[in-house]
Order: sequence, then structure tokens, then C-alpha cells
Amino acid sequence: MAEDETVLSRGRIPEVPGFARCTAQGSPSASPKDEGKALRSRVPRASHDSLVLSVRRPDAVRAVEESSRGRVPELTPIRVGRMAASPFAFLRGAAGLMAHDLVGTPVTGLGAQICGDAHAANFGLYGDARGRLVIDLNDFDETVVGPWEWDVKRLAASLVLAGRQTGADEDICRQAAFDAVGAYRRTMRLLARMPVLDAWNAIADEELVSHTDARDLLGTLERVAEKARNNTSARFAARATAEGPGGTRRFVDALPVLRRVTDVEAAAVASALGGYLKTLPEDRLPLLARYAIHDVAFRVVGTGSVGTRSYVVLLLDHRGEPLVLQVKEARASALAPYLPLAGFEAPVAGHEGRRVVLGQKRMQVVSDNLLGWAEVEGRPFQVRQFRNRKGSVDPAALEPGQLDDYGRMTGALLARAHAHSVDPRLVAGYCGKNEEFDEAVARFAVAYADRTEADHADLVAAVKDGRIAAEAGV
Repeated sequence: MAEDETVLSRGRIPEVPGFARCTAQGSPSASPKDEGKALRSRVPRASHDSLVLSVRRPDAVRAVEESSRGRVPELTPIRVGRMAASPFAFLRGAAGLMAHDLVGTPVTGLGAQICGDAHAANFGLYGDARGRLVIDLNDFDETVVGPWEWDVKRLAASLVLAGRQTGADEDICRQAAFDAVGAYRRTMRLLARMPVLDAWNAIADEELVSHTDARDLLGTLERVAEKARNNTSARFAARATAEGPGGTRRFVDALPVLRRVTDVEAAAVASALGGYLKTLPEDRLPLLARYAIHDVAFRVVGTGSVGTRSYVVLLLDHRGEPLVLQVKEARASALAPYLPLAGFEAPVAGHEGRRVVLGQKRMQVVSDNLLGWAEVEGRPFQVRQFRNRKGSVDPAALEPGQLDDYGRMTGALLARAHAHSVDPRLVAGYCGKNEEFDEAVARFAVAYADRTEADHADLVAAVKDGRIAAEAGV
């Protein structure tokens, strides 16, 4: 009798909650890969090309208006202007509308920690604790536990729209979506075959380009990386602040993007950082204790995030060197109302900043070491470093020949992120070796890109007719 079987038969090792069940090698129980394969009979892979829109689907204007509720009203025209800039920009601001549409699409029922907004512009570079550059997903405002397919389909559709914006022909756009899904599937298969610990930290950044055969992107990535290395708190503070009374530094208005706030508002944000410190690991506290809070300003961010309350906080050390924190309002995920309709539980009510931070940590291999959350006057916020050597590739500005490379790279990154919360053997078993799933999602991506272009046209027409206010170029 094998040693492991002897141990099991004697019952020396009890089952421990939180760990996998101990089974002898060669156990007849179904493997996760087989469980994934079995799902194909219920949800055929070819069915993922389905797009059936609800008769209750809101039009573009109503969708934008509904998603703007609770935001700062005077910033809504900026948000509308940014979404009206292109169909790709519209998609970026319409995560909730796409979730509404995805409810009617097939799902396997396998849940993962998903980004919820995994479009092609939400991947990028940022610095780790030692200042080295990492590339990964970098936006988690909508993160929830939900269908892994939703992230894959949002990424694929966004690549079609980005390609159309660059002027790429339709075959190239579709190929980029197809390649992204193929890279996702192949990466899941690779992770499923690896030892668990190796898979958890897999695809080191220096190997990512070769893993995804994205060599045409090398020049672009090098340029983005060089820019990211200089994108620091010090450079932002040098441009955005001026010397104030007593040798302090103060933010300077740069309307409408950056504006000073009242003393009362600044004090509320600064006071909230006391609660933020309690959400950090204890070993981070001596670091922040060496900084003093000098000023607070309001700063408009993003496309989907425009209208949320977002502050930058200037901290200075004993030498006057800056560290800038972003204190950004965390709203309920735009996907939350639609998860029960897809057979998933809605997120448990709680602190939305905590949801964002924990979701981010579950998906990234390396996260900002100052991530935390706070509450400002009863509203939940997330806190993170601002301009932490961040850089991003604009997928809508790539050469047509680079789009499929970018698709493969982002597809691989998405698979790695999902594999932290769903067993890659399950997803790999479902997706399989052939390209059936890739083909189906690519067809979906083209159809959804067409729908998004129609939504964008409706929004542009509403702006021209004066039915909704927009401020362009901000």
C-alpha cells in the first residue's frame, strides 16, 4: 500500500476547513477539468455568440442619466462629453448597460472575482513597492464575484471598437477579439497544468510578450514604460502645487479638472485618513507616520468615474519630498443589480471601498502597498497612491498590426487575474483545446460593437438636440 494511502486509511489527517480534501492519487472522483468539460452539455461553447437584447433595455440617454445618479451634478456634462467622443469611449462609461445586456447571454455558473469593467484601456503599467514596473489590470471600481465570461466578452467587444477607431479593417478588429479570447483560453490551460504556487505567480512581466507572441508591441511598451517611470507624485506635485505661507505647499486650481476645496471639506478628507490607516497592514504605518498632510484638492478622473467624488491629498516628508494619495469615492458596482438575474449572489452590503480594494488584491499579482479604504462624511472611499508610475497603452491609438498582439497580451492577463479566484482547471476544461469558444465570443464582440456604435450615435444626436448637456474636450 502506498504511503499516502496508508495515511488516509488510518485517518491521521482530518479534513481542515479552507483546504482541499485530501484524496489518494488515482481517486475515482471527477477532476475539476472533467467538471468543466461536463458544463459544455448545458452551455455549449458555440452559444456564446448570443446577443438578445431585452425589450426593457434603456436607450443610451436614459442609461447615462441613470448611471449619473448620485454623482456630482455639475460634472455630468463632462462625463457625457467624454462618452460622446467615440463608440469606444461610450463603452468605457457604460459598464452597467453592458451588464444589463449580458444578463441574457449564456453563463456556465462558474464564479470568479471579475474586474467588471475589463475593457482594453483598463490594463496598464504601475510601480511595485520597489519601483519596478508591473503590467496588469488596473481598474476595479466595478469588481464583484460574477461570471468570468462577462469580463472576456467586454474585453473582446472593446478591442473591436478600439480597432474601428484606429481605422483598422473589420477582419483585423475581429481577429483582435478572437486572439484575445484564444490567449485567455490557452493561458487558462497553461495555468491548469502548472503547480498551484507557480500558477499563482505565473507569467512574469518580462516573459509576457513572448508568452503571447506580442513582439510587435515591444516598441510601444518601451515608450509607455519610459513615460510611466517619470509619472510620479513628485512630478505631479511640481506641476499642481505652489509654495504657500510658512513654507508649505498648496494645490493650484486647474479648472475644471483640479480645484481647491473649502477648509471644511479639506479637513473632512484629511480626518478620514485616520480611519484609512486602520485598513492598512501594521508594517505600513511607520512609513506614513513620517509624512505630514499639507493640502487637499478635488480632481476629476476617468470616463466611467467622472462625477464621483475624488480628492488628491498632498503629503510631504521631512525633506519636503511629496507623496500624493488619491481618495476616490467608491460607489456600488454597476454590475450588482444584474448578478442575481444571471444566477449569482449580489455583493453583500458593506463598505464599497473595501469591496474595491479586496477585489483588486484578489486579482492582481502585485498591488499598491498603500491600498486601503476610508469614509468621508458618511460616503465610502478607496485610497491609493496617485501617479504611482502609472502608464497605459491607448488601444484606440495602436497601429492596426499591433491590435491583435495587444489582444493576446490582455487576454493572458485577464486569465491570470481570474485564476486567482476560480480554479483554472474548471475554466480550461470548459474552454477546451479547440477554437469553438474563441470563435463564438469574437462573433459576439462584433455584434456588441455594432450595438455600441448605435448607442453612441443616439447619445451624440441627443447632445446635438440639446436633450442632454455635454462639455467636450475636458
